Amino acid sequence: MEKNTALTHPLTIRPIPGYLLQRYKGWKATDHAENKIWYRRLAEEGQRPRCMVISCCDSRVHVTSVFGAGPGEFFMHRNIANLVPPYAPDTDHHGTSAALEYAVRNLKITNLLIMGHSLCGGAAGCLEMCSGNAPELDEPTSFVGRWLDILRPGYDRIKDIDDKGEQTTALEKQTVIVSLENLMTFPFVREAVESDQLALHGMWVNIANGDLQMLDPDTHQFVSL
Repeated sequence: MEKNTALTHPLTIRPIPGYLLQRYKGWKATDHAENKIWYRRLAEEGQRPRCMVISCCDSRVHVTSVFGAGPGEFFMHRNIANLVPPYAPDTDHHGTSAALEYAVRNLKITNLLIMGHSLCGGAAGCLEMCSGNAPELDEPTSFVGRWLDILRPGYDRIKDIDDKGEQTTALEKQTVIVSLENLMTFPFVREAVESDQLALHGMWVNIANGDLQMLDPDTHQFVSL
């Protein structure tokens, strides 16, 4: 007897846009064809990335281009404002925490990089929300607002900066710092870090001029590379 595969709700889909189809065909005929042995090896042997990168969903942030990385090099996870939530093993869905667990426990990555960036809409939204200027984000039904609650401790640190531009940039960098702090609330991350099996890194990239800044482990300040 056949299984009932009827959809609860009909799917509303259309064919992919023509420009994406053309780009796919170009990739298949060039990059994939020229590196088919490498792609086959990735398929047969599985992925072995040394580094996980948690970056923002912003389409202007292209981490693989910044570091010239190819397929199989980075285990990537993207979310609004490149945030890591605190460790919270409950019955809710935790996409970021699940990706983190898989990277550390299964892939056994040795480096984990949090990549923040300039002109971050998530950081700007958090600034507006915490300043009382975005009531829609304070609504319990706002997925974005409840996600940005993670960044409230960062806002508390920069709320007294008078210059709006400096304050925004400071909060963008707090997305990195808060995430690094929250990473250490995960027992399996803390264990890997304390046993020297995992190194954590924080960076911030300026989209306009390409300046890449690293969070210095000694001074806890961002310095240009």
